[in-house]
Amino acid sequence: MALHFELVTPEKLVLSEEVHMVVVPGSEGEFGVLEGHSPFMSTIKDGAIKVYASANAEPRSILVEGGFAEVGPNGLTVLAERAE
Repeated sequence: MALHFELVTPEKLVLSEEVHMVVVPGSEGEFGVLEGHSPFMSTIKDGAIKVYASANAEPRSILVEGGFAEVGPNGLTVLAERAE
């Protein structure tokens, strides 16, 4: 199974794909999300989101500034103020 992940800024949809895992820089600490994660919402701090395409893959890092992360039935959505 795969986790559906979307990264969105006010300007555009940055990323929308099926991934193995995503690690998010939450304001209370980093957290990882896999397929089947329970519903969850958190603010995020400036830092790097790490996206793992598969279980053994090296992560791809995407720098983000502020925003929110929500895990729901459709996967993980990160609404960032800015992403690079």
